[in-house]
Amino acid sequence: MMQVVKKMLLSAICLFAAANALAADAMLKPFVLASDNAGTVAEKSAEVKRALSGAGFTVVGEYAPFPTADIIIVTSDALKKNAAASDFGGYGAVQRIAVTAAGNKVQVSYTNPVYMAAAYRMAGDLADVSAALGKALGRMEEFGSAQGLTASQARKYHYMIGMEYFTDPSVLAEYGSYDEAVQAVDAKLSKGANGVGKVYRVDLPGKQETLFGVSLKGSGENKYRDDAFIMSEIDFHDVKSTAHLPYEVLVSGNKVYALYARFRIAINFPDLSMMGKNSFMNIMKTPDAIRSALEATVKK
Repeated sequence: MMQVVKKMLLSAICLFAAANALAADAMLKPFVLASDNAGTVAEKSAEVKRALSGAGFTVVGEYAPFPTADIIIVTSDALKKNAAASDFGGYGAVQRIAVTAAGNKVQVSYTNPVYMAAAYRMAGDLADVSAALGKALGRMEEFGSAQGLTASQARKYHYMIGMEYFTDPSVLAEYGSYDEAVQAVDAKLSKGANGVGKVYRVDLPGKQETLFGVSLKGSGENKYRDDAFIMSEIDFHDVKSTAHLPYEVLVSGNKVYALYARFRIAINFPDLSMMGKNSFMNIMKTPDAIRSALEATVKK
């Protein structure tokens, strides 16, 4: 009888371990499609904001990069707590919800918190935030990559050999202190100079780290940093990845950082081809154009 019990326990342990292994190897995708229904962007945005507020999220900013889209940026106590516990966790202090007109319907989608937690190497997996967003907005499917990435793949992601990882950001400026840096960056972004504007600001509790969301505008020779231009080249599938925007600037300590675009864009569009129609080649000048615009805006 004892042998039978031991075998049963061993089997249970093996099944539990196998289940955990499968969970760890689950394929994650950058975005979640919440709904795809008739309506208008304005109507859906209002519904989304009400649902988010009721679910305990705080709207910190809103951005319309082009007439057919509205992006709502939110944070929560859970997001800020996890961000504060992680190195450069400020990038994960928000989630982005997009309302996009596509065809004769309006898509509501959002960044996948579990995917982003892995991509930004955060302390927790944000599964609780994912569940809360799904309950508030819906969850039809994950999208943004045909196969997806495991959490471990996302944590060490780079597009290809020689390109940047999460740990290779651009250092945009350095100030005398954290307070000086935050005040200066806030003031400079609020002016909207160089086509770079402020969309939101989130301060992390108990940590010298502040995340700013920024809008990027440009035309002519400066089009390569323009949000609308970039998305017109790379966001070409039927289900739109509008929640890729807006870009971020992070003040951590007395320095100002931004994820380099070859990482920041690629982690949200991991299947984008290097060459051909709708490829990285079409926005080849974008990474340096974004960095230059951000540096010119936040420099001391």
